[in-house]
Amino acid sequence: MSIRLYKACTAGTRNRAVSGFTEITNYKPEKSLLKKNHRHKGHNNRGIITARHRGGGHKRRYRIIDFKRNKTNIKAKVASINYDPNRNARIALLHYSDGEKRYILHARSLKIGDTVMSGKSIPLEVGNTLPLKSIPLGTAVHNIELEPSKGGQIVRAAGTYAQIVAKEGKFATLKLPSSEVRLIKQECCATIGQVGNIDANNIVVGKAGRKRWLGKRPRVRGVAMNPVDHPHGGGEGRSPIGKPCPVTPWGKPALGVRTRKKQKYSNQYILRRRK
Repeated sequence: MSIRLYKACTAGTRNRAVSGFTEITNYKPEKSLLKKNHRHKGHNNRGIITARHRGGGHKRRYRIIDFKRNKTNIKAKVASINYDPNRNARIALLHYSDGEKRYILHARSLKIGDTVMSGKSIPLEVGNTLPLKSIPLGTAVHNIELEPSKGGQIVRAAGTYAQIVAKEGKFATLKLPSSEVRLIKQECCATIGQVGNIDANNIVVGKAGRKRWLGKRPRVRGVAMNPVDHPHGGGEGRSPIGKPCPVTPWGKPALGVRTRKKQKYSNQYILRRRK
């Protein structure tokens, strides 16, 4: 992937950095793998806003991604690399030897014409999906299952990968991109390699209007509000928040306070918390 910069001809282009889209080979999606994508824009089933600062944005259609990779021992050829508006990673269109077409996450260094497979005893090549027990230590993997046959749920963002550091008994120990060290069952499957589009973190939006295209509405600082609207509000001029630590609009601690449930079922599988 490449990053494209602009000359500062306007305020919005002064620091803007966008993707070069050099790896994309086909700009038209596969129609059989599209479906409607009605976004609720932060509203619940009663129409009440439960997640603020969402709404608007360009209309999108959802690309059906094969996270399960359950078509085993059948070769598939990479036909094209496409853009997906619903994620920061690219997607690859596979043409299976039996005629079926599926989208998968595009792995770094995966090119058009390459062959990928999924199964228990297949080559250790980029884009192939195997159970963790069949993958050697130190291998970089992505699209990892948390429960067997449920489909990949973690390590799916652009440029991310996890590393297998140990195996013992029924579990494998993985170091995740967040630096968390976690136990995952060895029957769970993972895909070899790193997710592509590694420069996604270097993108700079550049202007507020582009944020609106993405469906993000403006945020207002609490200290700029009145006391009736936010706990940080009020005061004369530019006053501090007036509390021991920052809080949410509903008075709960924010910025650095851990909110994970202490009795969460998966705590037993976490060997080292993320920082």
